[in-house]
Amino acid sequence: MDFVTLGELLIDMFPAETGRHFSQVTAFLPKPGGAPANVAVAGARLGAQTAFIGKVGNDFFGEFLRDVLRQENVDTRGLRFDDDARTTLAMIAQPSAQHNEYIFYRNPGADQRLRPDELDRALITLARALHIGSLSLSAEPSRSATLQAVQWARAAGALISFDVNFRPALWRSPDDARAQISALLPHTALVKVNETELELLTATNHVATGSAQLLARGPQIVIVTLGAQGSYFRTARADGFIPALPVTAIDSTGCGDAFVGALLTQLTRADKAELETRLPAALRFANAAGALTATRRGAIPALPTYQETLALLAAHDAAVS
Repeated sequence: MDFVTLGELLIDMFPAETGRHFSQVTAFLPKPGGAPANVAVAGARLGAQTAFIGKVGNDFFGEFLRDVLRQENVDTRGLRFDDDARTTLAMIAQPSAQHNEYIFYRNPGADQRLRPDELDRALITLARALHIGSLSLSAEPSRSATLQAVQWARAAGALISFDVNFRPALWRSPDDARAQISALLPHTALVKVNETELELLTATNHVATGSAQLLARGPQIVIVTLGAQGSYFRTARADGFIPALPVTAIDSTGCGDAFVGALLTQLTRADKAELETRLPAALRFANAAGALTATRRGAIPALPTYQETLALLAAHDAAVS
């Protein structure tokens, strides 16, 4: 198994119109989503062997999401169904192609109710990498389940990947989010943040300064995604900026998940000793996957294939040669 993702699998309710705030949207259209699930699908489309661990409601949406993952060749043996809570819905408004607004419909949602005893330990310990986000840290028992999975994966020698993916509405306060996220950082090998999350955790949006602070807290690799500009990386021995590939963006939903899925697909094919040397090329590939996702609407429906990603890279190289 190349990598396993753990966290939320949910229904994204996309607005019928873009360029509007919630109060102006006339209808919402359901599409499969959830950041860790998106990462698993992104990896599968790019040729990786992936699995998803999480919990959905024992309802129509839960069954639909399970079927979507299976159709995308994502292993679902770690998916659990909850009889007492419904599948989470994420209502989305898109005031611009670069900015989304979210309202989460759950009280609680099934994804929050994943318990440690429901984890598939064998699946976790077989993976080269375990990827998580911060949403599963925002409540119990999913927080304990996440920490248990990280402990097992680390003990088995897996790379621990952590996308902060901060959603303010799902935390009691920014201080609570900062505390839970910071507590996990020493247990991760790779952490990905955007500029807003960098400032949340370090009190600065200066990429070089903030990434150095995060690196000092334990991760081996810090990645800062910079939207249409590209991405920045820092390790103990190197740092650098990888420019984006220009595209006409219509929807930023899922771009970060495509980026992470592509990055993990590349890094899990390398020996640990080669991670740093492989990182710039892996980030360029990840930038391309994220850029392609921005050209289509939706999260899972927009994720690119391996051939599409290679084609974009080749077209860009031809244009600048």
